[in-house]
Amino acid sequence: MGTPGERTGGQLLVDCLLAQGVDTAFGVPGESYLAVLDALYDAADRLRFVGCRQEGGAAYMAEAHGQLTGRPGVCLVTRGPGATNASIGVHAARQNSTPMLLLVGQVELEHRGLEAFQEVEYRSFFDDLAKWVVEVQSADDIPAIVERAMTVACSDRPGPVVVSLPEDVLRELTTAVPGPCVEVEERPPSDGDIASVCGVLAGAERPVLLVGGGGWTDAGRVHLRSFAERNDLPVVVTFRRHDLFDNTDDRYGGEAGVAKPAAVRRALLEAD
Repeated sequence: MGTPGERTGGQLLVDCLLAQGVDTAFGVPGESYLAVLDALYDAADRLRFVGCRQEGGAAYMAEAHGQLTGRPGVCLVTRGPGATNASIGVHAARQNSTPMLLLVGQVELEHRGLEAFQEVEYRSFFDDLAKWVVEVQSADDIPAIVERAMTVACSDRPGPVVVSLPEDVLRELTTAVPGPCVEVEERPPSDGDIASVCGVLAGAERPVLLVGGGGWTDAGRVHLRSFAERNDLPVVVTFRRHDLFDNTDDRYGGEAGVAKPAAVRRALLEAD
């Protein structure tokens, strides 16, 4: 029998997610993270686990959840093909600037580097797709890693973080406790930033607003339209960002994506 306050790494991970305000997670069950699944079952009244048929779909669901809530969408998958199937959702989260947390089961620590069944080295695999990739080495480290993962996912340009969870670490007993909920405040532009933009705009002969990126809110879109109206600026949106500006507005110039219209191409080439 364990000492008072002890829990498995899997239980601690779920408690850390709850402490971060996570109430929904998506994934495909797998034997490499059974300790987490057991903990999710015990916490089913507080954290809903949505079982999916394929990891790519689960990752897309988590990405959409992150877009809708502004908090990292959580996806859990097993090692090897589970993780690689989910990579397409990680790629989408990166391109969409969506906060996301992909939790991946991994082979036991002592089996790492031995070509164990379905072993993948996730740091190299996800290096160009995620903002940060980390592998937990001890159950005691889980609270700090979850806290940093949430911070990285939400800071600056939001995006996905991948956390590798060795199977034996998830079974390991620990007395560590969850950390505080991470709240990342967006830095407002300084007076200098605003003055710099206004200066460039005032000196431009054929200015065009090229609008894209993620993290937009309804209020942000309203301010964008107001800014375009006040300065009588044409607006061109980037690939998959059509909804950032009213397409029926006279100032809407089109989309600068694949096979962009000739008028948009000319406007961007002539922009000063």
